[in-house]
Amino acid sequence: MSGRSGSSHPAQRRYPPESKERAVRMVRESTEQSGESFGVITRVARQLGIGSESLRNWVRQAEIDGGQRPGTSTDEAKRIAELEHEVRELRRANEILKAASAFFARELDPRPPR
Repeated sequence: MSGRSGSSHPAQRRYPPESKERAVRMVRESTEQSGESFGVITRVARQLGIGSESLRNWVRQAEIDGGQRPGTSTDEAKRIAELEHEVRELRRANEILKAASAFFARELDPRPPR
């Protein structure tokens, strides 16, 4: 379904990097202080008024970026996206060049068209 009125999910919000870092830091500090990790993300998310799954993903990504968890780091993901964009552009340019070379080959062919 397109449009926000019929969607079952709330509108996606963008949070500034500072807010994400603060939230992740709060989760880490709370976990260190209590020694317990169960329920920390949900509690911190509720305190900050953000979605618990969003915060869970931010904590997971921070662990990946920090080398505590395997996965694709933020920098690697950014580089992959840049390379994929470059590949799309090169393929598009290649198709244009193929079409142009075929066009000019037909123009330069001395045989009459069939």
